[in-house]
Amino acid sequence: MAATLKLLKPLGYRAFCSPLACSVTQSVAYWNVGSCTRHKGQDPLEHSSLCHPTKKVENPCNTSSPHRILTTSSALLGLEFSRASASKASALKPGSPRAMKTDEEDVEVFDSFEDPRVFLQLRPEYQFHSYNRSEPCHPLSVSEGELILHKVTVYQDNLQPQTIADYLCKLSSMPAEQHPVLLSSTRFALLCQLSVKNIQLFDAPDLISILKAFVSLGIPHSHSMLDVYETRFCHKVWEMSLDQLLLVADLWRYLGRRVPRFLKIFFSYFNLHWKELSLSQLIHLIYIIGESRQVPQDLMQKLESLILKYIDLINLEEAGTICLGFFKSSSSLSEFVMRKIGDLVCADMQHLSSYALVNILKMFRFTHVDHVNFMKQFGQIAPQRIPSLGVQGVMHLTLACSALRILDEGVMNAVAASLPPRVAYCRSKDVAKILWSFGTLNYKPPNAEEFYSSLINEVHRKMPEFNRYPEHLLTCLLGLAFSEYFPVELINFALSPGFIRLARERSKFELTKELYTLDGTIGVECPDYRGNRLSSSLQQEGLEILWNLARKDMSSKPEFLEALFLLETMLGGPQYIKHHMILPHTRSSDLEVQLDVNMKPLPFNREATHTEDKARLRLKHVGVSLTDDLINQLLKGKSGGHVQGETEAETGQQPMELEKKAAIPLECSLYNVADGLGAMEMADLCPPACTQAPQVKLAIQLTNKNQYCYGSRNLLGLHNMKRRQLNRLGYRVVELSHWEWLPLLKRTRLEKLAFLHEKVFTPDI
Repeated sequence: MAATLKLLKPLGYRAFCSPLACSVTQSVAYWNVGSCTRHKGQDPLEHSSLCHPTKKVENPCNTSSPHRILTTSSALLGLEFSRASASKASALKPGSPRAMKTDEEDVEVFDSFEDPRVFLQLRPEYQFHSYNRSEPCHPLSVSEGELILHKVTVYQDNLQPQTIADYLCKLSSMPAEQHPVLLSSTRFALLCQLSVKNIQLFDAPDLISILKAFVSLGIPHSHSMLDVYETRFCHKVWEMSLDQLLLVADLWRYLGRRVPRFLKIFFSYFNLHWKELSLSQLIHLIYIIGESRQVPQDLMQKLESLILKYIDLINLEEAGTICLGFFKSSSSLSEFVMRKIGDLVCADMQHLSSYALVNILKMFRFTHVDHVNFMKQFGQIAPQRIPSLGVQGVMHLTLACSALRILDEGVMNAVAASLPPRVAYCRSKDVAKILWSFGTLNYKPPNAEEFYSSLINEVHRKMPEFNRYPEHLLTCLLGLAFSEYFPVELINFALSPGFIRLARERSKFELTKELYTLDGTIGVECPDYRGNRLSSSLQQEGLEILWNLARKDMSSKPEFLEALFLLETMLGGPQYIKHHMILPHTRSSDLEVQLDVNMKPLPFNREATHTEDKARLRLKHVGVSLTDDLINQLLKGKSGGHVQGETEAETGQQPMELEKKAAIPLECSLYNVADGLGAMEMADLCPPACTQAPQVKLAIQLTNKNQYCYGSRNLLGLHNMKRRQLNRLGYRVVELSHWEWLPLLKRTRLEKLAFLHEKVFTPDI
């Protein structure tokens, strides 16, 4: 391992013998701040590419004349900032005063630099490895700054590296209002050139001081001079301490520049020295990982073990930082660690900041861990906090509830009440996720008319954004469809050839399934609709994708195979039952049965070959052994304790009591026969000769707990929509619910046949 990691240690280099170094020096002050300004609320790391075209100059550098860059008369031509651009930079640099805003606007303000860094103020240890822009420094007067710049001009050929670093540090302590003037100075540009020229002579503390000065002065994060500094820091990684490395990474983050080469070596170093991390270093490292969006997964596993080591010492805001760092880097935490974090927060949730609360919920959503006590306490405090939370935070709270299948009416009502007055602050993503969440949880708030009309109107206003993010429009429309809202104009646009082409070409997501679900839903629920529809070829493509997924999913479930085999036995063969997707766009399959006027099954499945299908099903049936352990896993899931709690919440009974209730009594005279003869009698009840049109069409569905809101028998939006559409098409839905069918798997074959017979042949059970 060590040998592999050391390969990342950079080889030596000579700064001024490469064309890159010379071009960097030549253009060191040619920065165009006007085109590189940060947008409010945006993560600058997402916009860190070069923002100005590199100025082409003849390369004056060669090994025999390394000083030519400083003596050429044209070297400083075009090197000044424009004063207008510098003023714009000053207005947007970290720490500049914000314009006065109304109270409503203040709620929506989010500082992507400072808000995630609140945890750095909570322990004194953080000051040793983080940048603090408010730390006291000796101010430098304008006259003293002028004197330094004069010395740079006069003594440029004789300045020592230590002096250059000292000058940069002193100039960075000039009054903030003087920074634009300083950055516009050709003499300051000359000083930066000298720092690049002497960069090999700086030690690690000097380099860190210079980088601090660049941050304080607001050097544009896209400037090519910083490439040379990143390279030099790459060479210094293995010579620096943990505190120094974290400080350097923090400075790059504060500067708003991506440094992938440095971080690659940085993470290699921490992969070797992770056991040496203190608590504050661990939390700070996780923050840096999250902001950089990159990390080796083996390092994250090591950091997770350190989280457990320090779990009793972590404060609430640090818990939020841990969750955000893992979430942003797409790194999962184990269920055990998430429950530990949940327990930690539950002990004092009322003092948890709303920002940290949102971040912890993001991680619960990402890991799909259902911490019941955490969600109960969340339901108590969230309604009071939602009005003072920005709409992006509200969106994340709502999305977490839907992802975890937790319907808390108090939370949802607070969200619905707070959004209409400030819906204009929503991004297209926020509108989409909120509509999806309400639709998924199949919940309409008391102010449903106001809530949905305001969001639908906002979807109309956000139409230009959907050209860039077409997936958001489809998410909006599917969420609305779950809730039985069908805005025809928007649907017609979403199914237009132009938008379909845009969705399939520009989106980073595969949207065929979403388009197919929307198209199929309109076909069933809006019979008077005459707008755009999917082409037959695209419909076929969507059908094949969804059928392959559904068939693979169901054929891997032993409880489904058991039900299918017994239903075939009871009805008289595979020609009496068909496993297919009655409504393919609803993404799940059904077992269809048709009954005549006398409630006898009809052999409608002419595609079934009796012997071949029976042999296939028997092979599959024999291949799955329904042991007690397997049934316990089906009943309890991966974590017996908390899923058992959900089962009890749904039924109000202990699992054994549930089994007793689910088992059908055997007093029924029809089944008062030996178990071995049950199948034969069932076949005799269902003669295969009926050919008349069906009187009753059954859609038999084997459901699981993930199709319901947590701890309840309320169907989620997609599955409720499917039932609604099946009823509209004349089907009677027969549900083999998980709270009934799974306990029966432990019972005798005859008991299961009796249960299925009652479900199929007894109307409205």
